[in-house]
Amino acid sequence: MSIFPREIESLWTLFTAPVVWAFHFLACYVGMALYCARRPAGLDHDMLRLGLGAVTAIALAAIVVSAWLAWRQWGFGTDDPPHDDATRKDRRLFQGFATLLLSGLSFIAVIFTALPLLFIEGCFP
Repeated sequence: MSIFPREIESLWTLFTAPVVWAFHFLACYVGMALYCARRPAGLDHDMLRLGLGAVTAIALAAIVVSAWLAWRQWGFGTDDPPHDDATRKDRRLFQGFATLLLSGLSFIAVIFTALPLLFIEGCFP
């Protein structure tokens, strides 16, 4: 029994994690650029960092869900790659494995995108 039906595992799941990373990247860099360019009243740098930290946590959670779906589609790792036979089962296993790898890459990319939030204390003049 799962909260996600098996029908959700389609070609679209392959793109989920990279798209989440791309939106996270845009939110972090555009948000910080707009803040540093305009310095809005009532919003300090720490509030923005906390907000972007929350966006990071949400992005990481979405990527973990995508990775779990991919792991489930791959058969929980019971079949080793390569999945190169011209069968429906091997295509499904290959897609699950590729999605799992893309989820791992996107997870690391989100962490690296968020690292400047920890180390940069303010805007440069």
